[in-house]
Amino acid sequence: MRTESYKKSDIEESWILLDAKGKTLGRFATEIAKILSGKNKPEYTPNADLGDFVVVVNASAINVTGKKLDQKLYHRHSGYPGGIKSKPLKDIMENSASEAIKSAVKGMLPKSKLGRQMFTKLKVYDDEHHPHAAQKPVTLEL
Repeated sequence: MRTESYKKSDIEESWILLDAKGKTLGRFATEIAKILSGKNKPEYTPNADLGDFVVVVNASAINVTGKKLDQKLYHRHSGYPGGIKSKPLKDIMENSASEAIKSAVKGMLPKSKLGRQMFTKLKVYDDEHHPHAAQKPVTLEL
């Protein structure tokens, strides 16, 4: 037996459409991360970007459990002393719910050039309209 090593040129990338309506944030993000990294395919190779493109719609209708809306904080830092700013999840969801999904998925991908490349394949939209109809995304039910 031999272990096959696949390259990006060996695999054809497809587009997958996911609906976030009624899904739980963390569990939904893990499924997205699996698809982006290619772990849902038998040809999975850890050192190659073999994942598919993912289009997420209805991001504003995603659910969170418990008291996370008030207690979960998202931090960012300007780089200057005392430059840390925090926002609760409730504010993030009101302004742009897609940022919450992107942040959750980004934390589940590798922290390297490969992870940043995988993250570029994620497209998240707050409502049901998206500009990727020409790519003919396949609807997948999770």
